[in-house]
Amino acid sequence: MSDKKVSKPCHHCKSRSASAPADTSKIHYEKFWLYRHCSSVQQRDRQAQKAGQLFSGLLAVNVVFLGSAFISSMIFNKVAITLADVWILLSILKVLCLFWIIYYLLGISQQPHAVLYRDSHAGAIWIRGSVLLFGSCSILLNVFQIGYSTILIHCKSRVEIVFPSIGILFICTQAYFLWHHSKDCIQVQHNFTRCGLMLTIATNLLLWLLAVTNDTLHMEIESQLREVEQRFAGNETTLCTCPNMTICKVFQKGYILLYPFNTEYCLVCCSVLYVMWKNVGRRISHHHMPHTKPKFKLQGVVFGPLLGTSAVIIGACVFMMYQIQATSLVPSPQVLVIYYSYYIVLLPLMSVGAVIGTIIHALEKKELDTLKNPTRSLDVVLLMGAALGQIGMSYFSIVALVATDPRDLLNSLALSYSVLLIFQNITQNVFVIDGLHRQRVVAAAEAKHAGHSGQHTVPVELPGEEETTMGSKQEHSQTPPGKEEDTKAEQNREAYSQRRVSVLELGQEIRKASLSYIHIYSHLSWKRRVLREISFFLVLCNIILWIMPTFGAHPLFENGLERSFYGYSTWFVIVNFGLPLGVFYRMHSVGGLLEVYVTA
Repeated sequence: MSDKKVSKPCHHCKSRSASAPADTSKIHYEKFWLYRHCSSVQQRDRQAQKAGQLFSGLLAVNVVFLGSAFISSMIFNKVAITLADVWILLSILKVLCLFWIIYYLLGISQQPHAVLYRDSHAGAIWIRGSVLLFGSCSILLNVFQIGYSTILIHCKSRVEIVFPSIGILFICTQAYFLWHHSKDCIQVQHNFTRCGLMLTIATNLLLWLLAVTNDTLHMEIESQLREVEQRFAGNETTLCTCPNMTICKVFQKGYILLYPFNTEYCLVCCSVLYVMWKNVGRRISHHHMPHTKPKFKLQGVVFGPLLGTSAVIIGACVFMMYQIQATSLVPSPQVLVIYYSYYIVLLPLMSVGAVIGTIIHALEKKELDTLKNPTRSLDVVLLMGAALGQIGMSYFSIVALVATDPRDLLNSLALSYSVLLIFQNITQNVFVIDGLHRQRVVAAAEAKHAGHSGQHTVPVELPGEEETTMGSKQEHSQTPPGKEEDTKAEQNREAYSQRRVSVLELGQEIRKASLSYIHIYSHLSWKRRVLREISFFLVLCNIILWIMPTFGAHPLFENGLERSFYGYSTWFVIVNFGLPLGVFYRMHSVGGLLEVYVTA
């Protein structure tokens, strides 16, 4: 008993003294080891991703600087570096990009577990459609350039035929690659894929820069053409000019007409490739994947399409009047007054619509979508960056107009146009960016309304339909057999009755579609209805504002006030970088507004 009494306290003391530190050390060791192991794996993964992005980014920066040095040297010193030298450099880059894209299509993407995830937000149908549209126009542009250079082969170099030929292969391969793989989150060969994507982005940026500089030269020639024709009309020239051939004139006009689409194609491809570069190695969890993908449906809008279509029709008429007057030898200043007046009426309507839409976004009880989304982040950056083109040109124009004579009719209209354009760009950006960050309504109430509409939209039989069908059946049962004339008459009656039934069914389908449209429109909340109306109206307005400068309506070239104020070279540099960004802004705004319309 004494042993037991002595041993009890000793065991108790040992357990009390040693259990706490032993257990705590063991628990702390397990947690610390698990935390250290997991954090080291994540940290190594993040470091490898950052290192790959840094290395590929440095590769793109060096390629862009090298190409920019070539293009700048061509502009300022045409003897040492010619346009053919720039084309040779860009041809080498295109061939390298072609090899990488082919390797990606046939090698990287075919590996097991290469594409485990696909970004549902990337590669929207409108942007892939833009790639195909602008790519097709760029292919036609290269075809016209090849034909034009072939006709003038006596004074053109061979490079002017080889460069557009390689360009056709590059455009076709890149368009196929972006159409089928723009959503890929590649999980193998991360560094090589990032470098290939950045090399392709750098090549497209250099092609855009070259297109912009050449576009400047074309505008320079067109703006001074009238003075040259008036002073030196009838004099012969030794330049390499197009002979008096119809096919040559077609190639020349087609080349000038399709030239702006090439700049748009390069910018759109850069945006899609950048999203693919951000998605390399990205793992998407299940809660990031949308359960229901929103689709574009022209339902629930009435006034937006009507007002937008009116703006498009009036804008097309103003554009045709402007083109007819601008191409004449003595352009009338009245056409500039009409052009600026159209903008002065349209831009305030767009601004008011954007402000109302922003207020409705503030009144809605939608939560903000805070999930990581590289596509949305790029959309915001592109909208803000591309808007700087028009805003910058407008401020330069405002300074020139105020400093000279703002009381003149044409100058006052141009001043109002510049101020309203700045305000419209800002309000539209706020509306679109706010709408892109709103979560989509997954409406149980909407499903409920759809269920009710399915119950109430029972096919309504039109009067006379059943009687006609029954009458034809009775006539068929009463027809005596064996008589050919009666059989033919019966067949004619049956054909007539079938045609009548098909016409009635068509009318019934139209009536059902109209009732369904009215039902959906009536059950939308007023906030969603107004947002859809505003979004659709702004989509159509941005389309016509994209068409007009893209196809040659450039009043900043025709109005000589800014050119005389800043000087010829300075003003062309300003417009050269501002105008393509403005055209890209309108096109990109259409995609953002469609996204706002779908998610409203």
